Amino acid sequence: MTSNISQYYKKDRSERLDILVENNFLSTTSAAFFAGNTELKDDVANSLIENQVTQFPLPYGVALNFIVDGQDVIVPMVTEEPSVIAAASNGAKFMRKQGGFTTTVSERLLIGQIILTDVTDFEAATLFINEKEKEIFAAAEAAHPSIVKRGGGLKRIHIRQIPNEDGNIEFLTIHLLVDVKDAMGANIVNTILEGTSPLLESWLGATSLMSILSNFNDQSLVTSHCRVHPDDLATANLTGLEVAKKMVAATRYAHLDPYRAATHNKGIMNGIDAVLLATGNDWRAVEAGAHAYASRDGHYRSLTNWTLTNDGFLQGELTMPMPIGSVGGAISVLPLAKISQELTKTNSAEDLAKVIVSAGLAQNFSAVKALVSDGIQKGHMSLHAKSLAIHAGATGEEIDQVTALLKEQPTMSSKVAEALLATVRTK
Repeated sequence: MTSNISQYYKKDRSERLDILVENNFLSTTSAAFFAGNTELKDDVANSLIENQVTQFPLPYGVALNFIVDGQDVIVPMVTEEPSVIAAASNGAKFMRKQGGFTTTVSERLLIGQIILTDVTDFEAATLFINEKEKEIFAAAEAAHPSIVKRGGGLKRIHIRQIPNEDGNIEFLTIHLLVDVKDAMGANIVNTILEGTSPLLESWLGATSLMSILSNFNDQSLVTSHCRVHPDDLATANLTGLEVAKKMVAATRYAHLDPYRAATHNKGIMNGIDAVLLATGNDWRAVEAGAHAYASRDGHYRSLTNWTLTNDGFLQGELTMPMPIGSVGGAISVLPLAKISQELTKTNSAEDLAKVIVSAGLAQNFSAVKALVSDGIQKGHMSLHAKSLAIHAGATGEEIDQVTALLKEQPTMSSKVAEALLATVRTK
């Protein structure tokens, strides 16, 4: 079994599916599902959205070459951007030589906030809540006993006093840190909040402004590491060590300048969002948490770090919140989401999170490497040429012919592609 599949992009769809079956990443049943009609039935689609009138398809592809914690995996991605899968696969290929990606998970807890107003004595209220911890845990268990039976539920309580613009304490916020096991967990957390909030209001004589899950999940951090030997980074114009040093400098700059950091982190999320979509997870929640984490010290900065180690390697690290699920919600009703987990060879939300963060690190590697060496447009324009050829109406072998001709032109456009297609068809 290997995810290092040569010339995979040149195979037709049937051949690609056969290869995944042969390498034990897909069952024959799942491959048949991929090959057939994958449109959702109306009852399923209606359960996921209001006012459903049709379905919006996006391309589903796979990134190759990934080894995560010693395990070969195929990384499913849903995206409309041609360069994303190519960049992720290329990045992972560099890491393969050094054993791929290694990951760590600190813990996996979601945060629910109970925000109280009209508190008369904040210090006394804080002490009182600490004294009533057992009662709060009991209320949380009563609100959602099934998650407790599965080993989850409320694990910790954290109290925060929130000042207003003048520096005066205005809100008392109670964080309930909840283990939701393999679920995405928003409904579990919100149910527990609603079960405990009235109790706190009655004890303190306060008013609950709101009780809601926070998407800044800094208690669900996942870290992925990788190493690349500088010799593998050499280009026609730069030595490998020069490229490595430029990548380190580029990332340091992204820590200093939020204008660069926003684009730097967007590149990371290109890969992560694509996997989240493929696995039926809430990419919007992860995006929000990622950017909040990038600003955790009051300055928006890079989510990744690239450094040169004492033994001469370029080392990458990405740490970010990854509060995803592997069961429940849309995951349970979207057939493709379950098949995506099959491809990744994961059986838990924690293991899936490790794969997703590794995909983001591979994506960042390819983007930064391209920026400091050949430039980002070289790869983008190659893929853009193919898109223009298809848009112009090219089919079959015409696509590659028009794409090759477009690459030779001083400028690329739809009109140029149409003219070249006409030339190809007259030969």
